[in-house]
Amino acid sequence: MLQSSLTPASVSCAGHKLVFTRPQVMGILNATPDSFSDGGRYHHSGSLDIALVLRRARQMLAEGASIIDVGGESTRPGASPVTQSEELDRVIPVVAAITRELGALVSVDTSCPVVMREAAAAGAGMINDVRALRREGALLAAAQTGLPVCLMHMRGEPGTMAREQTYPDVLTEVHDFFAERLYQCTQAGIARSNIMLDPGFGFGKSLEQNLALLRNLAEFQRYQVPLLVGLSRKSLLGKLLGREVDERLPGSLALAHESVVRGANIVRVHDVAATLDMINVHLALQDGWGEKETKQQ
Repeated sequence: MLQSSLTPASVSCAGHKLVFTRPQVMGILNATPDSFSDGGRYHHSGSLDIALVLRRARQMLAEGASIIDVGGESTRPGASPVTQSEELDRVIPVVAAITRELGALVSVDTSCPVVMREAAAAGAGMINDVRALRREGALLAAAQTGLPVCLMHMRGEPGTMAREQTYPDVLTEVHDFFAERLYQCTQAGIARSNIMLDPGFGFGKSLEQNLALLRNLAEFQRYQVPLLVGLSRKSLLGKLLGREVDERLPGSLALAHESVVRGANIVRVHDVAATLDMINVHLALQDGWGEKETKQQ
């Protein structure tokens, strides 16, 4: 793991602490009917079933997830935006139930200022925004919550991002974007120690551009903030391997491993147990655990 000595050792999230002496796993829980992998999984007779949500959250926590990432708006390619009221109805009961019943650290995957405020009031400990707080009012809302935020790079919107893949140089584009968003956030009163960055794999980027970003992920440690990477079951694996969504676990684990090797502090995944197994094997090899055991025998 290419862990930078300049990356903060930990981040405080509403009473929880994320410690980055090892990679942390964020489990995905989409309270949506149309997300590309688990859309509709937690709905029963057309309505969100909180019991199903809690069962899945409890399972991911038992498997070792440090964070449950709750989203109420699909950001798959071609997805249509949802109304504020729809997103609130999907997200807030889930955030409240998981924090109340399970005491877990919940991240809210949203770009909506009202959802940010309401989720924070319901117990969320982190904001994960694919639009990097660029919606009107989002910077102020995030700053007012006092929660850590993750800023992701994306051109356009989910409905149009597939047409936004022309970059003179994708690395330069993402670096310039991060520098500008970090400046805007700190100007708005968000402490740099409360900011994380996500290069936005799969969001308005070709297969080649995604691979270039991953090869060079360690370069983003220059910002001295934690890095979050989401590559689980992404369409780039379909293009690379010809696999359908439910056949992408091996490829997802390979990408998660490469992310960790290149300095990712948080990996956002659907398959928590398998990802933790990969991380634990990786860390055992890094620490020389096997050599120590052999000597003791």
